[in-house]
Amino acid sequence: MKKVTKMLKRFVRDEQGLETVEYAIILGLIVVGTIGAIMTLGGWVLDQFQGINTDITTETATT
Repeated sequence: MKKVTKMLKRFVRDEQGLETVEYAIILGLIVVGTIGAIMTLGGWVLDQFQGINTDITTETATT
């Protein structure tokens, strides 16, 4: 029982694991933010290309 108690005390005092969890959370937030930005930018780019395609198609049809 003393061995388990010592292991638990050492585990609670060890902060290296906490740093790893903090870095994982930060990395997760960065990934989520990046995915959100890419999706937003991708939608905008798609709209731009569709608008250009419509303009070209309309211009070609009228000439």
